[in-house]
Amino acid sequence: MSKSVPGNRYRFVILIVYMFVTMAIEIQWLAHAAVARPAELFYKGQFNPESIFNVDFLAMSYMIVFLILSFPASYIIDTLGIKTALTIGALLTAVFSLSKAIFFTSFTGVLVSQIGLAVAQPLIINAVTALTVRWFPLNERALAGGLAILAQYLGFIVAMLVTPLIVVSNPLLPNYGSGFGTMLWVYAIFSVVASILLILFIKEKPANSTFEATERYSFMKGLTFILKQRDMRITILLFCIGLGIMNAISSMTDSIAEHLGVKDSDGLIGGMMLIGGIIGSIIIPALSDKYMKRKLFLVVCMLGMVPGVLGLSFANYFGFSSQAVYAIALGASFILGFFVMSAGPVGFQYAAEICHPAPESSSQGILLWVGQISGILFVFGMSVRNNIYLPKVMVVFSILAILSFIFVLFVKESNIRDLSAK
Repeated sequence: MSKSVPGNRYRFVILIVYMFVTMAIEIQWLAHAAVARPAELFYKGQFNPESIFNVDFLAMSYMIVFLILSFPASYIIDTLGIKTALTIGALLTAVFSLSKAIFFTSFTGVLVSQIGLAVAQPLIINAVTALTVRWFPLNERALAGGLAILAQYLGFIVAMLVTPLIVVSNPLLPNYGSGFGTMLWVYAIFSVVASILLILFIKEKPANSTFEATERYSFMKGLTFILKQRDMRITILLFCIGLGIMNAISSMTDSIAEHLGVKDSDGLIGGMMLIGGIIGSIIIPALSDKYMKRKLFLVVCMLGMVPGVLGLSFANYFGFSSQAVYAIALGASFILGFFVMSAGPVGFQYAAEICHPAPESSSQGILLWVGQISGILFVFGMSVRNNIYLPKVMVVFSILAILSFIFVLFVKESNIRDLSAK
């Protein structure tokens, strides 16, 4: 795992345009999640709210498509390069964000466009580790990965906090449920601009890069090698739990708020989780790079996840009033986001290091893939039969969070110091 040339400032241009298109694709993912209740009114009569094909399915469709296309996307990144993969992803993002805005009054039109955007997502987000390896030296990679993933969280937070400001989400107002057209057109314009910028500025790697001076495994050989690593199997389990919980809570934020007695679809529970994730994804990866340790910070993140999940799951039992319950939920959501979301870039880099010389996009793709599987199962369990099982699933999350902390204690430190010497 050779170092990229440290003096190349163009790496920051690459990172910035990548962050913009990442923000765009994630905004599109959760555009309806924070306003699910007004969306049900807006699209009333176009779907059966009791079936799985409801408003929540718009977010779930991303996870389903990711399951199918994650490995093909990683194959494209590994064989054709990040420039080709990201260009295809950006083109799909631009086209389907526009169609989503054009057909905003049709639930079917929005759903078809959402699936098109879901196809673009793995081509974009599976490239995080491959991009940082090509453009950043080893002592900057976790932080660069953290900033890249920070863009995902910024996209989430826009969807959670800005959407309710555009869509009328207060049921007491006479125009409740209006504003979806404006919201989708604003997001479409941003998505198109971000896509154009990436297509114009993206490059494969620095001209004088020594990337892959050492032999790399092929895609299939790399997958086999990755799955044989004991510590990677434990890391897969950690992402199955942690990323699955994050995906589920992000997708079901309005339903969780309703369960806690929050009447207004203000998106603040999901927003606080994302604010915590934004802060954590800068601090934790930077510390991991500085001290050249991965396991220590994964342990810290898994430990921090426990009170966050417990607070969200049992806020009704800790609070003596609706205001107290809401305050506990907001605090717990911030803690959960700070630790779980910051574990992502550290975990991706840890996997790349313990699985070297397998392709980085393959190890990252596997971790994202299992998180999507568990996320789909969790969302299904929370949303079936009009969210009747949501409280029980939240209790299951608490148990899984405690198990995650136990599991992470058994992984070994990566060979980061040996790689840094090369």
